[in-house]
Amino acid sequence: MESFRYLKIFLIFISTLSSCVAGTLSLRNRVDKSSVSFVNVRSFGARANDHRDHTKAFVAAWDKACKSSSSSVHLIIPRGEFSVGPLRFSGPCTNVSNLTVRVKGHLKASTDLSKYRSGGGWIEFGWINGLTLTGGGTFDGQGALAWPFNNCTSDSNCKLLPTSLKFVGMNRTVVRRISSVNSKFFHIALVECRDFKGTRLNITAPSDSPNTDGIHIERSSNVYFSRSHIATGDDCVSIGQGNSQITITSIKCGPGHGISIGTLGRYPNEKDVKGLVVKDCKMSGTTNGIRIKTWANSPGLSAATNMTFQNIIMNNVTNPIIIDQSYCPFSSCISNVPSKVKLSDIYFKNIRGTSSSRIAVQLHCSRGMPCKKVYLENVHLDLSSSYEGRKQNSNRGDEAVSSSCRNVRVNYIGTQLPPPCH
Repeated sequence: MESFRYLKIFLIFISTLSSCVAGTLSLRNRVDKSSVSFVNVRSFGARANDHRDHTKAFVAAWDKACKSSSSSVHLIIPRGEFSVGPLRFSGPCTNVSNLTVRVKGHLKASTDLSKYRSGGGWIEFGWINGLTLTGGGTFDGQGALAWPFNNCTSDSNCKLLPTSLKFVGMNRTVVRRISSVNSKFFHIALVECRDFKGTRLNITAPSDSPNTDGIHIERSSNVYFSRSHIATGDDCVSIGQGNSQITITSIKCGPGHGISIGTLGRYPNEKDVKGLVVKDCKMSGTTNGIRIKTWANSPGLSAATNMTFQNIIMNNVTNPIIIDQSYCPFSSCISNVPSKVKLSDIYFKNIRGTSSSRIAVQLHCSRGMPCKKVYLENVHLDLSSSYEGRKQNSNRGDEAVSSSCRNVRVNYIGTQLPPPCH
């Protein structure tokens, strides 16, 4: 009987302890929920589909969200069409550690170019920690009305049109499940960002739209883009100067100019590029596949090193693999002075598919700074059926595609089609 009494006391103690723990967890859940704040642009006068400019309402909603005392804030942009811009969503948001901008609607950019500053963004996020941009919505740059004013292909001193989404000085950023269409200039640009992740993006513009790079990255580190489709009039992804630890994976690219590193070496005091991985991507109908380009007559010394391009499928690509260290899109360039950008430790692995030009591999390095440690491993590029001279070369077999190399000694491993440079 005595042992039974002690057992009963023990069971009562356990039951009481469980109730206390449950009560504590319930209280904690209530506290956690109360620390989440929701801000809706409709509360500040934004009304979907009424064709008014909602810039002021969006700015007011952002100020409310950024200055919130809650640690977690959700800024809601509901379904429907909203005309806005330009917008600058700036931090720091002192008390907010996680700020989610949930865009469900269709945002349309102002077509009045006088509203935008040169080199700025239509929607610009700056100096924020812990931002998430998501929701399945669309950012429509309405670029067709602006493209005729873009003369950057012929004038090196042109006025830059606005980038649709610009991220400056951001830390711990996530962008997922959004669409960007018809940007006036770049669709997405990163400048001085750290720990940035973008996934499930849909980026589109006509193939003849000027300078509509899908994603541009500059002076940033620990950046990861994946599982996205990009079809534009320029580079699907462009990697500028000063970047490190950049990963681009599972990108479907085309039409466009492919994935480009550069142009590097155009300006004085550029920082190096290092630690780049591009893998598991597919290029379809692009003018380039993987391209590394550096400015002819570069004003300063810089380097791009430790770059790997792996498991890339080329489908009817004009220049599947290309290094161009005499890049000069303007007739006024002084291209007889060799580039001072040092390229080394470059790996092309498992590159396969079809080339729409006879020269499938072009490695033209600087005579003043020859490329070092360039590796081609298991490259198989056939001539595509779209090549006009295919019939004339049909009896030449594998020699239908060729390589061209300058100022580089290449290390070859495994399959090589086109044949190695001699």
